[in-house]
Amino acid sequence: MSALPGQPDNRTDGPRRSYQVRPDELEGAVRETLSRQVALARPQGVDPAGQAIRRANRIRRRRTAAGLAIGAVATVLLSAGMAQLGAETGREGSPIVVIGDPDLSGRPIPTASASGTDPSPGPSAALLGAETLVSPDGRRLVLPDVGSAESAQLLPGGGGWLVVSTRTTAGRSLRVVQNDGLVQVLLAGAGSIVLAPDSRQVAWRDGSDLLVAGVVGGQLIGAARTVAPAGAVPVRFVGDSVLVRPDPADAGHTLWRPGAGPLTEAVDQETLNFYGGLPDGRLVGQISTDPGRTCLAVLDPTRHLRPVETGCGPELSQDGVGGISADGRWLLVNGRVGKTSRALLVDLRRLGSNPTAVSAGPPITGSIVWADESHASYLDAAGALVQVDIARVRAGKPASPAAVSGVPAGDRPVLVAGL
Repeated sequence: MSALPGQPDNRTDGPRRSYQVRPDELEGAVRETLSRQVALARPQGVDPAGQAIRRANRIRRRRTAAGLAIGAVATVLLSAGMAQLGAETGREGSPIVVIGDPDLSGRPIPTASASGTDPSPGPSAALLGAETLVSPDGRRLVLPDVGSAESAQLLPGGGGWLVVSTRTTAGRSLRVVQNDGLVQVLLAGAGSIVLAPDSRQVAWRDGSDLLVAGVVGGQLIGAARTVAPAGAVPVRFVGDSVLVRPDPADAGHTLWRPGAGPLTEAVDQETLNFYGGLPDGRLVGQISTDPGRTCLAVLDPTRHLRPVETGCGPELSQDGVGGISADGRWLLVNGRVGKTSRALLVDLRRLGSNPTAVSAGPPITGSIVWADESHASYLDAAGALVQVDIARVRAGKPASPAAVSGVPAGDRPVLVAGL
């Protein structure tokens, strides 16, 4: 198509545009365009980096909360000398202390069962064995993976059990057995282990020292230790103090208040055994008087265990087995009626007037559990359950043992409260 007359053709006439661009000009233009795009902040529908940072912060906060507690425990234990590093510890049979979470990959399948149902043992149960707990009314609970137990107590809140093993060549151990079947070792290789009545504290012997720690969340915290004479053993908790027998072969006890100073020498030289406490805080024990003769006594821990009341009459055994009712009136204790070993019932309200004892049943083995002020239970030497009714015993009808159903022959259950 030709151009109109008198008008120039833009395809052939007029100024021509130059398409020759130097490399440096092109590079500058690209740089300027990219810099403008970077400088311009544009909102994004999704911020992956921000989400990742927020998620990491949440995880860090959760781990920090748990880590601070474990870190505090580790710091306390290290400062108290409980955490020992290296192959040379300088002691034999040092306790193993769990200060962190257990390996949950090895968590056993829950197999604890009530009476009438036997557990299905797993591999570790075949190695360690199980332990049967028995309540005062005869119900039973089988705990796998704990081995042979000496005593057991319910954890605060009922979340499981604190189980003290029987003594072996390696010493005693303390385990936490949770309701879901998880077993944690708190102590191993300890000489003697004593639990507070509320299961919130534990005292034990480690080498040449006595130690006390709190039990919180399946861990030991706030440990305190003191050097103790060879052979000294913790006996029981008395408030915030620990009753200690410096030499089990001799009479005498002392009180150690953790954190308030070292263990002192025996503050009394007469006490042989303690059976429990009265509601007012005083203790009931067995004291040595004339050679070969022992008496009952009420002792005041605030006055260096000084006897404030004594009563002689019942022929008591020196095995230290005994228990007091919650109201402080009745004492079940091992002794003799004539030449026969029996469990004796003593009225502590008549302690000062030469009290008499009546036969309550066969000799006691292990702990005594009081259901109320008038009923108590214990196990005899064969592991049979003895249920004592105070009214019947006072009427001349001692209790008789009854076998616990479901316990394998040869196994000895452990009597517990709160099952």
